Amino acid sequence: MSDKSPDAYRTISEAGEEAGLPPHVLRFWESKFAQLKPVKRAGGRRMYRRQDVQLLKGLRRLLYDDGYTIKGAQKYLREHGVASVAALAEASTPSPDPAQDIKTSKVATQVAVQSDAPVTPHRDEPQQAASLSGGQVDLARSALSRLEQARARLSEVLEKTA
Repeated sequence: MSDKSPDAYRTISEAGEEAGLPPHVLRFWESKFAQLKPVKRAGGRRMYRRQDVQLLKGLRRLLYDDGYTIKGAQKYLREHGVASVAALAEASTPSPDPAQDIKTSKVATQVAVQSDAPVTPHRDEPQQAASLSGGQVDLARSALSRLEQARARLSEVLEKTA
């Protein structure tokens, strides 16, 4: 993160770096999400406010971490508002409940979790020792936790529709 004040405007490069996104993604998302409107200076140079960066982080979480499509994220943004999506930027904010967005179908009711056994590599595959940094381990644990929460929510939805 930069040395700038939290209230300072950020260029597209700075905003992208803070949100973990390349600049071309920010420009594309501007065309897909009407709520994302950075201030444009003379010559069309984009300047992002703090709330714009928070919205970018929230959209990134919806699209990249929680698996929403652009259309799904647009719907979520319309239904829950900018503040709700921006709040998703905080790591402590729980992911949205995907059960609210699932439309029940015959296929969904027939899907069941087959096994709780961990996936193991084939015997022919060499086992490689993973050397991860502390940050990578934390990210992996966080991702595993979110996957387990999603699996539990999916199981609940499937039980209700069965």
